[in-house]
Amino acid sequence: MTRRAARLLALAALALSLAAPPARADDGPPPSPAARERWEKLSPEERDRLRERYEEWKKLPPERQQALRERLERLRSLPPERREAVERNYERFRKLPPAQQRELLDHYRRWRELTPERRAELRRSFKHLLDSPPADRERYMENLRRWRQMSPADRDRVRERMIQNRQFRRR
Repeated sequence: MTRRAARLLALAALALSLAAPPARADDGPPPSPAARERWEKLSPEERDRLRERYEEWKKLPPERQQALRERLERLRSLPPERREAVERNYERFRKLPPAQQRELLDHYRRWRELTPERRAELRRSFKHLLDSPPADRERYMENLRRWRQMSPADRDRVRERMIQNRQFRRR
């Protein structure tokens, strides 16, 4: 979920739960007393921001609103400790510099584009790495650092050698 979409979802959910007074006949049922009380505790600036976000929410296509509602419902249905972990991670994400946020979102997008089989393979590899002795993990991390510093041409040469070594061992 993009940062803007997540923020819109959270604020829209709050706006929907608060039902900004005064309620008009076409806005549905009047707000609950608890929602009214939460609304009354907001500063005028917070109310204005909430109204703006609610207007943005109303401009979203219905299918996008529905997708965001479903995500919110999934979040609400998580066990409390899992939901708190998700919220902590989201807050940590929001505190990152924009460049790092974009990089993480790009990694996530690429992850989602992988086949389920490839994701399962990567999960197994990661679990294997986590279960490895510390010296093996450190060696892996050092190799990863070197790999990232290589040029694309050097990486291609290493891949080719690895393929040749596999073929040689099969004989």
